[in-house]
Amino acid sequence: MGHAYRAVGWNRQKKIYDRTLGLGLIAYLVLFVVVGLLRWPEHSEETLALRALGTGALLLLHVILSIGPLARLDHRWLPLLYNRRHLGVLMFCLALVHGVFATVYYHSLTDGNPVVDPLISVLSANQRSDSLAHFPFEIFGVVALAILFLMAATSHDFWLANLTAPVWKALHMLVYVAYASVVLHVALGTLQGETSPVLSGLVGVGVVWVLGLHLVVGWRERGLDRPTTGSPSAEGYLDVAAVDELKDGQAKIVTLSGDRVAVFRNGDEVSVVSNACQHQNGPLGEGRIIDGLIVCPWHGYQYQPRCGRSPEPFTEKIPTFRAQVRAGRVWVHPTPLPAGTDVEPARIGAEA
Repeated sequence: MGHAYRAVGWNRQKKIYDRTLGLGLIAYLVLFVVVGLLRWPEHSEETLALRALGTGALLLLHVILSIGPLARLDHRWLPLLYNRRHLGVLMFCLALVHGVFATVYYHSLTDGNPVVDPLISVLSANQRSDSLAHFPFEIFGVVALAILFLMAATSHDFWLANLTAPVWKALHMLVYVAYASVVLHVALGTLQGETSPVLSGLVGVGVVWVLGLHLVVGWRERGLDRPTTGSPSAEGYLDVAAVDELKDGQAKIVTLSGDRVAVFRNGDEVSVVSNACQHQNGPLGEGRIIDGLIVCPWHGYQYQPRCGRSPEPFTEKIPTFRAQVRAGRVWVHPTPLPAGTDVEPARIGAEA
Protein backbone atom coordinates (compact mmCIF):
# COMPACT_ATOMS: atom_id res chain seq x y z
CA MET A 1 0.00 0.00 0.00
CA GLY A 2 2.96 2.30 0.52
CA HIS A 3 3.25 3.37 -3.13
CA ALA A 4 -0.13 5.14 -2.94
CA TYR A 5 0.58 6.98 0.31
CA ARG A 6 1.02 10.74 0.14
CA ALA A 7 2.42 12.83 2.93
CA VAL A 8 0.22 15.52 4.44
CA GLY A 9 0.72 18.91 2.80
CA TRP A 10 0.90 21.50 5.55
CA ASN A 11 -0.47 24.68 4.03
CA ARG A 12 -0.53 28.03 5.82
CA GLN A 13 -3.94 27.39 7.37
CA LYS A 14 -2.89 24.01 8.77
CA LYS A 15 0.27 25.52 10.24
CA ILE A 16 -1.65 28.30 11.96
CA TYR A 17 -4.23 25.78 13.21
CA ASP A 18 -1.59 23.42 14.63
CA ARG A 19 0.53 26.22 16.08
CA THR A 20 -2.48 27.66 17.88
CA LEU A 21 -3.41 24.22 19.23
CA GLY A 22 0.11 23.53 20.44
CA LEU A 23 0.56 26.87 22.19
CA GLY A 24 -2.90 26.67 23.74
CA LEU A 25 -2.24 23.17 25.05
CA ILE A 26 1.11 24.13 26.59
CA ALA A 27 -0.49 27.16 28.25
CA TYR A 28 -3.30 24.99 29.67
CA LEU A 29 -0.95 22.35 31.10
CA VAL A 30 1.39 24.90 32.69
CA LEU A 31 -1.49 26.95 34.10
CA PHE A 32 -3.19 23.85 35.52
CA VAL A 33 -0.05 22.70 37.34
CA VAL A 34 0.84 26.18 38.65
CA VAL A 35 -2.68 26.90 39.92
CA GLY A 36 -2.87 23.38 41.34
CA LEU A 37 0.32 23.85 43.35
CA LEU A 38 -1.03 27.12 44.77
CA ARG A 39 -4.53 25.80 45.44
CA TRP A 40 -3.66 22.27 46.62
CA PRO A 41 -0.09 22.34 47.97
CA GLU A 42 -0.57 18.85 49.45
CA HIS A 43 -0.64 17.33 45.93
CA SER A 44 2.59 16.35 44.21
CA GLU A 45 3.73 17.73 40.86
CA GLU A 46 3.27 14.26 39.35
CA THR A 47 -0.36 14.07 40.45
CA LEU A 48 -1.14 17.53 39.10
CA ALA A 49 0.62 16.78 35.81
CA LEU A 50 -1.40 13.58 35.49
CA ARG A 51 -4.63 15.47 36.09
CA ALA A 52 -3.62 18.22 33.69
CA LEU A 53 -3.08 15.68 30.90
CA GLY A 54 -6.35 13.87 31.62
CA THR A 55 -8.51 16.97 31.89
CA GLY A 56 -6.84 18.47 28.82
CA ALA A 57 -7.69 15.38 26.75
CA LEU A 58 -11.26 15.37 28.09
CA LEU A 59 -11.70 19.05 27.29
CA LEU A 60 -10.41 18.56 23.74
CA LEU A 61 -12.78 15.61 23.26
CA HIS A 62 -15.71 17.82 24.20
CA VAL A 63 -14.50 20.48 21.75
CA ILE A 64 -14.19 17.86 18.98
CA LEU A 65 -17.70 16.55 19.55
CA SER A 66 -19.08 20.10 19.62
CA ILE A 67 -17.53 21.36 16.37
CA GLY A 68 -19.78 19.27 14.08
CA PRO A 69 -23.13 20.37 15.57
CA LEU A 70 -21.96 23.97 15.92
CA ALA A 71 -20.95 24.02 12.24
CA ARG A 72 -24.43 22.76 11.33
CA LEU A 73 -26.01 25.55 13.36
CA ASP A 74 -23.67 28.32 12.15
CA HIS A 75 -21.27 28.07 9.20
CA ARG A 76 -18.80 30.38 10.92
CA TRP A 77 -17.60 27.29 12.82
CA LEU A 78 -16.57 25.56 9.58
CA PRO A 79 -12.88 26.65 9.79
CA LEU A 80 -12.55 24.56 12.95
CA LEU A 81 -14.16 21.61 11.20
CA TYR A 82 -11.73 21.81 8.29
CA ASN A 83 -8.79 20.47 10.30
CA ARG A 84 -10.70 18.70 13.08
CA ARG A 85 -8.63 15.53 12.58
CA HIS A 86 -5.53 17.41 13.73
CA LEU A 87 -7.39 18.19 16.93
CA GLY A 88 -8.33 14.52 17.27
CA VAL A 89 -4.77 13.27 16.88
CA LEU A 90 -3.56 15.79 19.44
CA MET A 91 -6.29 14.68 21.86
CA PHE A 92 -5.26 11.02 21.45
CA CYS A 93 -1.61 11.89 22.13
CA LEU A 94 -2.66 13.66 25.35
CA ALA A 95 -4.79 10.68 26.39
CA LEU A 96 -1.95 8.27 25.56
CA VAL A 97 0.58 10.21 27.66
CA HIS A 98 -1.97 10.35 30.49
CA GLY A 99 -2.56 6.58 30.27
CA VAL A 100 1.13 5.69 30.15
CA PHE A 101 1.96 8.12 32.96
CA ALA A 102 -0.85 6.72 35.15
CA THR A 103 0.22 3.14 34.46
CA VAL A 104 3.84 3.84 35.38
CA TYR A 105 2.98 6.03 38.36
CA TYR A 106 0.37 3.77 39.97
CA HIS A 107 1.11 0.28 38.63
CA SER A 108 4.86 -0.04 38.17
CA LEU A 109 5.42 -0.99 41.81
CA THR A 110 3.52 -3.20 44.25
CA ASP A 111 4.58 -3.01 47.89
CA GLY A 112 7.88 -1.57 46.74
CA ASN A 113 8.55 -4.40 44.27
CA PRO A 114 8.53 -4.00 40.48
CA VAL A 115 5.46 -5.33 38.67
CA VAL A 116 6.23 -7.80 35.87
CA ASP A 117 3.55 -6.37 33.60
CA PRO A 118 2.04 -2.99 34.59
CA LEU A 119 -0.76 -3.39 32.03
CA ILE A 120 -1.93 -6.60 33.73
CA SER A 121 -1.82 -4.70 37.00
CA VAL A 122 -4.05 -1.99 35.51
CA LEU A 123 -6.67 -4.53 34.46
CA SER A 124 -6.54 -6.69 37.58
CA ALA A 125 -5.72 -4.35 40.47
CA ASN A 126 -9.34 -3.51 41.14
CA GLN A 127 -11.90 -6.32 40.86
CA ARG A 128 -14.76 -4.91 42.96
CA SER A 129 -17.33 -5.03 40.14
CA ASP A 130 -20.08 -5.47 42.72
CA SER A 131 -19.53 -1.95 44.09
CA LEU A 132 -20.16 1.25 42.16
CA ALA A 133 -17.78 3.23 44.37
CA HIS A 134 -15.00 0.67 43.85
CA PHE A 135 -15.76 -0.40 40.29
CA PRO A 136 -12.69 -1.16 38.10
CA PHE A 137 -12.89 2.09 36.15
CA GLU A 138 -9.54 1.48 34.47
CA ILE A 139 -11.08 -0.86 31.89
CA PHE A 140 -13.16 1.99 30.45
CA GLY A 141 -10.01 4.07 30.01
CA VAL A 142 -8.31 1.21 28.15
CA VAL A 143 -11.32 0.77 25.83
CA ALA A 144 -11.46 4.50 25.08
CA LEU A 145 -7.73 4.68 24.41
CA ALA A 146 -7.90 1.70 22.02
CA ILE A 147 -10.69 3.34 20.01
CA LEU A 148 -8.95 6.71 19.93
CA PHE A 149 -5.76 5.01 18.73
CA LEU A 150 -7.67 3.31 15.90
CA MET A 151 -9.17 6.63 14.86
CA ALA A 152 -5.86 8.52 15.03
CA ALA A 153 -4.05 5.78 13.09
CA THR A 154 -6.62 5.93 10.25
CA SER A 155 -7.09 9.71 10.20
CA HIS A 156 -5.01 10.22 7.05
CA ASP A 157 -6.85 10.51 3.71
CA PHE A 158 -4.92 7.44 2.52
CA TRP A 159 -7.10 5.28 4.78
CA LEU A 160 -10.21 7.23 3.84
CA ALA A 161 -9.61 6.43 0.17
CA ASN A 162 -8.80 2.75 0.73
CA LEU A 163 -11.51 1.99 3.28
CA THR A 164 -14.11 4.03 1.30
CA ALA A 165 -15.99 6.95 2.82
CA PRO A 166 -18.92 4.93 4.31
CA VAL A 167 -16.62 2.43 6.07
CA TRP A 168 -14.24 5.16 7.27
CA LYS A 169 -17.16 7.23 8.55
CA ALA A 170 -18.66 4.25 10.39
CA LEU A 171 -15.28 3.52 11.96
CA HIS A 172 -14.90 7.09 13.18
CA MET A 173 -18.43 7.12 14.60
CA LEU A 174 -16.90 4.95 17.34
CA VAL A 175 -15.83 8.25 18.87
CA TYR A 176 -19.18 8.22 20.69
CA VAL A 177 -18.36 4.83 22.23
CA ALA A 178 -14.99 6.26 23.26
CA TYR A 179 -16.71 9.30 24.75
CA ALA A 180 -19.08 7.15 26.81
CA SER A 181 -16.12 5.07 28.02
CA VAL A 182 -14.18 8.21 28.99
CA VAL A 183 -17.15 9.58 30.93
CA LEU A 184 -17.52 6.29 32.84
CA HIS A 185 -13.76 6.16 33.43
CA VAL A 186 -13.71 9.65 34.91
CA ALA A 187 -16.98 9.39 36.82
CA LEU A 188 -16.23 6.04 38.46
CA GLY A 189 -12.61 7.02 39.09
CA THR A 190 -13.76 10.21 40.78
CA LEU A 191 -16.00 8.21 43.10
CA GLN A 192 -12.94 6.37 44.39
CA GLY A 193 -10.50 9.18 45.01
CA GLU A 194 -12.04 12.64 44.76
CA THR A 195 -14.04 14.20 47.57
CA SER A 196 -14.85 17.44 45.76
CA PRO A 197 -17.96 17.38 43.53
CA VAL A 198 -16.41 19.90 41.11
CA LEU A 199 -14.96 17.37 38.66
CA SER A 200 -18.11 15.24 38.59
CA GLY A 201 -20.19 18.39 38.11
CA LEU A 202 -18.06 19.55 35.18
CA VAL A 203 -18.26 16.13 33.52
CA GLY A 204 -22.04 16.21 33.94
CA VAL A 205 -22.22 19.67 32.38
CA GLY A 206 -20.08 18.44 29.48
CA VAL A 207 -22.37 15.46 28.84
CA VAL A 208 -25.46 17.69 28.89
CA TRP A 209 -23.73 20.13 26.51
CA VAL A 210 -22.74 17.46 23.96
CA LEU A 211 -26.09 15.66 24.06
CA GLY A 212 -27.97 18.94 23.93
CA LEU A 213 -26.11 20.16 20.84
CA HIS A 214 -26.72 16.91 18.98
CA LEU A 215 -30.42 16.85 19.92
CA VAL A 216 -30.90 20.46 18.81
CA VAL A 217 -29.27 19.79 15.43
CA GLY A 218 -31.23 16.57 14.98
CA TRP A 219 -34.47 18.39 15.77
CA ARG A 220 -33.68 21.18 13.30
CA GLU A 221 -32.80 18.76 10.50
CA ARG A 222 -35.62 16.28 11.02
CA GLY A 223 -37.52 17.84 8.12
CA LEU A 224 -34.73 17.09 5.64
CA ASP A 225 -35.26 13.34 6.01
CA ARG A 226 -38.98 13.45 5.27
CA PRO A 227 -39.43 11.69 1.93
CA THR A 228 -40.72 13.73 -0.98
CA THR A 229 -44.37 12.89 -1.46
CA GLY A 230 -46.85 13.46 -4.23
CA SER A 231 -48.00 11.66 -7.32
CA PRO A 232 -45.19 10.77 -9.72
CA SER A 233 -45.41 11.67 -13.37
CA ALA A 234 -45.94 9.05 -16.03
CA GLU A 235 -42.14 8.71 -16.32
CA GLY A 236 -41.74 8.33 -12.55
CA TYR A 237 -40.50 11.88 -11.79
CA LEU A 238 -41.41 13.56 -8.49
CA ASP A 239 -42.14 17.25 -7.90
CA VAL A 240 -39.45 18.44 -5.45
CA ALA A 241 -39.39 22.25 -5.58
CA ALA A 242 -40.46 25.41 -7.30
CA VAL A 243 -37.85 27.06 -9.51
CA ASP A 244 -38.18 30.25 -7.46
CA GLU A 245 -37.06 28.33 -4.33
CA LEU A 246 -33.64 27.70 -5.85
CA LYS A 247 -31.02 30.40 -5.39
CA ASP A 248 -28.39 30.69 -8.11
CA GLY A 249 -25.25 28.77 -7.16
CA GLN A 250 -26.96 27.05 -4.24
CA ALA A 251 -29.07 23.95 -3.64
CA LYS A 252 -32.20 22.71 -1.95
CA ILE A 253 -31.82 19.42 -0.10
CA VAL A 254 -34.63 16.87 -0.48
CA THR A 255 -34.97 13.19 0.33
CA LEU A 256 -35.52 10.67 -2.46
CA SER A 257 -35.44 6.87 -2.13
CA GLY A 258 -34.36 7.27 1.50
CA ASP A 259 -31.28 9.41 0.78
CA ARG A 260 -30.68 13.15 0.76
CA VAL A 261 -30.02 14.68 -2.65
CA ALA A 262 -28.98 18.22 -3.59
CA VAL A 263 -30.92 20.13 -6.27
CA PHE A 264 -28.50 22.78 -7.55
CA ARG A 265 -29.28 25.80 -9.70
CA ASN A 266 -26.47 27.12 -11.89
CA GLY A 267 -27.79 30.08 -13.87
CA ASP A 268 -30.68 28.71 -15.94
CA GLU A 269 -29.61 25.10 -15.41
CA VAL A 270 -30.71 22.64 -12.72
CA SER A 271 -28.57 19.61 -11.80
CA VAL A 272 -29.27 17.04 -9.10
CA VAL A 273 -26.57 15.03 -7.30
CA SER A 274 -26.16 13.01 -4.15
CA ASN A 275 -25.84 15.15 -1.05
CA ALA A 276 -22.97 13.06 0.36
CA CYS A 277 -19.41 14.10 -0.48
CA GLN A 278 -17.13 11.14 -1.18
CA HIS A 279 -14.48 12.53 1.14
CA GLN A 280 -16.20 12.39 4.53
CA ASN A 281 -19.90 12.35 3.58
CA GLY A 282 -20.00 16.13 3.90
CA PRO A 283 -23.30 17.88 3.01
CA LEU A 284 -22.78 19.03 -0.58
CA GLY A 285 -26.19 20.71 -0.63
CA GLU A 286 -24.92 23.19 1.95
CA GLY A 287 -22.06 24.17 -0.34
CA ARG A 288 -22.05 26.44 -3.40
CA ILE A 289 -21.23 26.32 -7.07
CA ILE A 290 -18.00 28.27 -7.54
CA ASP A 291 -16.37 28.58 -10.98
CA GLY A 292 -18.82 26.00 -12.31
CA LEU A 293 -18.02 23.37 -9.66
CA ILE A 294 -19.95 22.21 -6.58
CA VAL A 295 -17.68 22.87 -3.57
CA CYS A 296 -18.19 20.86 -0.39
CA PRO A 297 -18.43 23.18 2.63
CA TRP A 298 -16.44 20.83 4.85
CA HIS A 299 -13.11 20.38 3.08
CA GLY A 300 -13.46 22.02 -0.32
CA TYR A 301 -13.82 18.89 -2.49
CA GLN A 302 -15.20 19.78 -5.95
CA TYR A 303 -17.64 18.07 -8.32
CA GLN A 304 -19.01 18.87 -11.78
CA PRO A 305 -22.79 19.40 -11.46
CA ARG A 306 -23.82 17.52 -14.60
CA CYS A 307 -21.76 14.35 -14.09
CA GLY A 308 -20.81 14.27 -10.39
CA ARG A 309 -17.13 13.74 -11.18
CA SER A 310 -14.27 15.65 -9.57
CA PRO A 311 -12.06 17.58 -11.99
CA GLU A 312 -8.87 15.81 -13.04
CA PRO A 313 -6.54 14.58 -11.64
CA PHE A 314 -8.99 13.76 -8.83
CA THR A 315 -11.11 10.64 -9.16
CA GLU A 316 -14.02 11.07 -6.70
CA LYS A 317 -17.50 10.48 -8.17
CA ILE A 318 -21.01 10.85 -6.76
CA PRO A 319 -24.39 9.60 -8.07
CA THR A 320 -26.44 11.90 -10.30
CA PHE A 321 -30.18 12.18 -10.97
CA ARG A 322 -32.31 13.01 -13.99
CA ALA A 323 -34.29 16.25 -13.68
CA GLN A 324 -36.92 18.19 -15.63
CA VAL A 325 -38.43 21.67 -15.32
CA ARG A 326 -42.15 21.89 -15.97
CA ALA A 327 -44.32 24.96 -15.48
CA GLY A 328 -41.93 26.51 -13.00
CA ARG A 329 -41.50 23.31 -10.97
CA VAL A 330 -38.47 21.01 -10.70
CA TRP A 331 -39.15 17.29 -11.15
CA VAL A 332 -36.52 14.67 -10.29
CA HIS A 333 -36.46 10.93 -10.95
CA PRO A 334 -35.84 9.26 -7.56
CA THR A 335 -33.63 6.48 -8.90
CA PRO A 336 -29.94 7.47 -8.67
CA LEU A 337 -27.71 6.88 -11.67
CA PRO A 338 -24.29 5.26 -11.26
CA ALA A 339 -21.69 7.60 -9.77
CA GLY A 340 -20.14 9.80 -12.43
CA THR A 341 -22.97 9.42 -14.99
CA ASP A 342 -23.28 12.46 -17.25
CA VAL A 343 -26.79 13.96 -17.20
CA GLU A 344 -27.97 16.86 -19.34
CA PRO A 345 -29.05 19.65 -16.93
CA ALA A 346 -32.69 20.66 -16.89
CA ARG A 347 -33.07 24.18 -18.30
CA ILE A 348 -35.26 26.80 -16.69
CA GLY A 349 -37.60 28.30 -19.26
CA ALA A 350 -36.97 25.53 -21.77
CA GLU A 351 -40.62 24.40 -21.55
CA ALA A 352 -41.68 27.81 -22.87
